[in-house]
Amino acid sequence: MNDPAPMPADAIARVQEGLRIAHPPDPATLAAERAHLERLETATRWKRFTGYLRLVGPGYLQSAMTLGGGTAVSSLLAGALFGYALLWVAPLAMLIGLVMLAAIAHQTLSTGMRPFEAMRRYAGPFFAWGWALGALAASVIWHFPQYSLASACLVDMADVVGIEGLRPQAMAFVVLPWAVAISFLYGNARLVRWYERLLKYMVWGIIVCFGWVVFRTGVDDWGALFRGFFTFQIPGERNGVAAVTIVLGGLAAAVGINMVFLYPYSLLARGWSRPHRRLARFDLVLGTFIPYLLATSLIVIAAANTIHLDPSFSAARISPIDAAQSLGVTIGPAGGRLVFGAGVLAMALSSITLHMLCAGFVAIEVFGWPFGSWRYRFATLVPAVGVFGPVFWGEYAVWLAVPTSIVCGFLLPVAYIGIILLQRNTRYLGADTPRGAGGRTWLGAMVIVTVFLTAFFA
Repeated sequence: MNDPAPMPADAIARVQEGLRIAHPPDPATLAAERAHLERLETATRWKRFTGYLRLVGPGYLQSAMTLGGGTAVSSLLAGALFGYALLWVAPLAMLIGLVMLAAIAHQTLSTGMRPFEAMRRYAGPFFAWGWALGALAASVIWHFPQYSLASACLVDMADVVGIEGLRPQAMAFVVLPWAVAISFLYGNARLVRWYERLLKYMVWGIIVCFGWVVFRTGVDDWGALFRGFFTFQIPGERNGVAAVTIVLGGLAAAVGINMVFLYPYSLLARGWSRPHRRLARFDLVLGTFIPYLLATSLIVIAAANTIHLDPSFSAARISPIDAAQSLGVTIGPAGGRLVFGAGVLAMALSSITLHMLCAGFVAIEVFGWPFGSWRYRFATLVPAVGVFGPVFWGEYAVWLAVPTSIVCGFLLPVAYIGIILLQRNTRYLGADTPRGAGGRTWLGAMVIVTVFLTAFFA
């Protein structure tokens, strides 16, 4: 078996193009950054912290990717149905994902090798193809609830401003050409950069609104809130929904297999390498975990404080109007519906764009299809069958995000087992194979995470 070889410059350029990195860093900037990181290795902890703080990036991107419809709906229903009891789900789910993402970062930055090729050569073709096809399948499956959410929000927002009678099924086919156009135009276009910026502001705007709701409504029982983070309780059933279903949806929505597939390539596309390994771990904590913890906790607490469903009401049929009650407390019923609809619409559109990107990138990596070719464009359209989500499950527009997340959760173990095999493969990592007590603890945590998820979703 040949030693792993770092990706050549032309291959990295292809990854940057496939991931649509409009402005990759130049070699001089990267060289200066690596030298700065080497100096930080011997600096004080505070100086290292502030130095790393200026360089975070890919981790924040992962946080923005995962804060989609599935996470929002799981958090909203957790608070509305079970109060503070399920506050532990989102942070635990992200911590589980971070154990594996940290391993992927260590492997990729230590070797510089294409992750799919590394998985195929050193873990086996079964795990490599399972990883890639699982990422593609998850992108397709998760597309259905995104179109359902987007169309339902468009209908509700139109109703607020006096445009009545629109059908979610029709609105889905309004979202489709928009998503396709954005996907095909993605790259250097200034319009796309403004579009991404607008979506980011809309998503974080709704999070700020939930934070304002929490501030205005307060917390009556701080003991219950803290117990919600640390007791790991799973209540029974309320409003026709079992708490374990919400738990499974939350665990699966935090870190999906398509996110796991794209993450190592995003590191390579930014020019990160061996000197960036400690920065990558810092970036995952500060850029991914903390924003995700903050966002999901605020949604759960706000929903627990404001949404009170009648015991006879089926939570599976909850609508955007019902969900928007959480914001109506502070900005009025109509304003709450508009802000909630715009925020969730932004989450859905960003997720739709990401899923199309993932499908196209899987085709680029697995089949070697050139970026921009008709085959690549066809691959980006594979998830578009999700446009039929409102046609078949229109009355479950909000709820659909939970069961589809659970289905996607079944796809994770095959990728995680492959990552574990790579973590202990000395032919692949060589001297960078984690050893000693720290290495055994890390590997043990990866095994526990994989067994836990496999048992939970079995």
